[in-house]
Amino acid sequence: MTSTEREFTSIEICAGAGGQAVGLHAAGFKHLALVEIDAHAKATLDKNIAVRSEWAWEREHCDVLEADVKEFEPHRDLTKGGKRLPKRELDLLAGGVPCPPFSHAGKQLGKDDERDLFPRMLKLVELLEPRAVMIENVRGIKDPKFASYRDSIEARLQGGQYLGDDGQEVTDEGLGYTVCKWDVLEASDFGVPQLRPRAILVAFRNDVLKDLKYEWPTPTHEEPVSVADKLQPTMHDRYKPYFEGIHAERARDAYDRWLDTATKRDLELKGKGGGIAPTLVGGSKKHGGADLGPSRAKAAWKQLGVSGLGVANDPEVCKEKGTEDRDLFGDAGPMLTVQQAAIIQGFPATWEFTGGKTARYRQVGNAFPPPVAEAVGRSIIEVLRAARERDTENS
Repeated sequence: MTSTEREFTSIEICAGAGGQAVGLHAAGFKHLALVEIDAHAKATLDKNIAVRSEWAWEREHCDVLEADVKEFEPHRDLTKGGKRLPKRELDLLAGGVPCPPFSHAGKQLGKDDERDLFPRMLKLVELLEPRAVMIENVRGIKDPKFASYRDSIEARLQGGQYLGDDGQEVTDEGLGYTVCKWDVLEASDFGVPQLRPRAILVAFRNDVLKDLKYEWPTPTHEEPVSVADKLQPTMHDRYKPYFEGIHAERARDAYDRWLDTATKRDLELKGKGGGIAPTLVGGSKKHGGADLGPSRAKAAWKQLGVSGLGVANDPEVCKEKGTEDRDLFGDAGPMLTVQQAAIIQGFPATWEFTGGKTARYRQVGNAFPPPVAEAVGRSIIEVLRAARERDTENS
């Protein structure tokens, strides 16, 4: 295999249930490692890689590690390849570092939050010197209050000055990268039926970028894909077993009511953002079961014909436990199943999640939408491929 034909490789930290990994894989990256601290999410990655034919390369080469990223040492922990990963040979280091330090829903403690993993991500950049870097976070990281912190991150990558905690100017020589873009992408622009803005940083090593120009992803959808369109097949599948028998009349009424409500909302908002969902949230392990978010989010779901007061049992569990009244026939409309929440997040319909209902829903709610990750991944590969071809011609 020549240098222009080999796979584009990636390592991802804070991999979760695989939202970013699915998208980057679809873009053309092959994963050497997926690092995730949550046991349920790690099991989800293992389960899908084991059974999906398109992930055969990862079955042979990818280390799926349940580990605290602060303790992840790539030169020690990557074992499937059978040899130490050479410095400067990785194509992409990616990660959706924890959002709570910068989220509008939290205290926005930024770098003072113990969950802030930007420093560890930058240390891994220093250790691996990948050709490209991709970091994803919530839109809140772009707030004015974090301007000096963003400056320090950019200075660490590409060199420059920023204001330290004491107000004095600090100079960082940098790691030899160019930050090409640090901006917000809206998931609904890429076919995800959800309001989900994400801040994404893309940087390239200077010897890779040279004279090349990086192009930020452009929207793939002029009009958002609506919740009604995305959920209609699975919602019909959930109600269909009840269209005959003792529940027939109310099953048909409940399904028609949901479809009418969701479709009406879509039509009302055509050209104004479409009938898309509010931002899904994974919730905290410190608090109770899963639901679809705060009061404002629940109200938005109600306008789409969905009850946000909880998450429905899977269809087979619903039938076994007799939870139809709660899951399907409530006055506020049906609750979403975990699978339907994953569809709202942009996961493939066949991607399976492990653990109990609440654990699975949290994996979905905390994920990076795969279609957005794919769009960014493709934009990165365009530069990496052009650099590879340029360097091959010059060698």
